[in-house]
Amino acid sequence: MTELPDEPSGAPPEELSTVAPRLRDLRRRNGLTLETAARLVGLSAAHLSRLETGRRQPSLPMLLALARTYGTTVSDLLGETAPERDPIVRAGRAEASRAGGWTYWTVGGAGRAMQALRVHVPQRAQGELVRVHPGEEWLYVLDGRLRLTLGAAVHVLDPGDAAHFDSLTPHRIAAAAPGGTELLFVHTLLQSGAADLCLGDDARRRGR
Repeated sequence: MTELPDEPSGAPPEELSTVAPRLRDLRRRNGLTLETAARLVGLSAAHLSRLETGRRQPSLPMLLALARTYGTTVSDLLGETAPERDPIVRAGRAEASRAGGWTYWTVGGAGRAMQALRVHVPQRAQGELVRVHPGEEWLYVLDGRLRLTLGAAVHVLDPGDAAHFDSLTPHRIAAAAPGGTELLFVHTLLQSGAADLCLGDDARRRGR
C-alpha cells in the first residue's frame, strides 16, 4: 500500500494543533496497538508515532484515512464539535479548512455513519497519491474536470458526472483542469470498530 503523504514539519496550523493528542486517545479507545493502527491506515508505526506526538502534520487524505479507521470524522479529529445534532448545515456555517493542498468544507453532520465534504482539488495537488482502504466513496463533480483512477482504469469526469466505488479498489483523485476541480465527496466511516478488521489477537489488546 502506498503510504499517504503528510504536511511539512514545523509550526502546525491552528486547526491541526489538537490532532496529535486525539489520535493517540482514539487509537487506544479502539484497542489498537501502534503497529496495528499504522497497518490499517497504510503508514509505518514510526510515522504514526510522529503524528501522535505532533512532530508531523497529516494531510487531508491522511486525516480521512485516520477518521475511517477510528470510526469518526475529520471534524472530530480537529476538535470541531457541534452543540447539537442539527440536520441542516447552513452555507454560512461551513468554514474552509486546508490540508495537503486541498481545501475542504464539512457539509454533513457530526456523529454519522458517513462524512460529506465539499472539496477543491488544485491541479497537481497529490496527483500521484494512491489510496486503498475499507469503505465506499461517492463523488460528484461541481466544477472543472476530474481525473479518477480506479485500479488500471482512468476516467475523466466533467461537471455533473458522479462516481460511486468500493474504497478497497486502489484509487487516485486528481484535477484535470488548470483551475482545479470542485467536488461533493461522501465517504463511509468504520462504525463497527477498527479492531474487527484486524487479524490476530494483538488487534484486541489495548494500545500502548
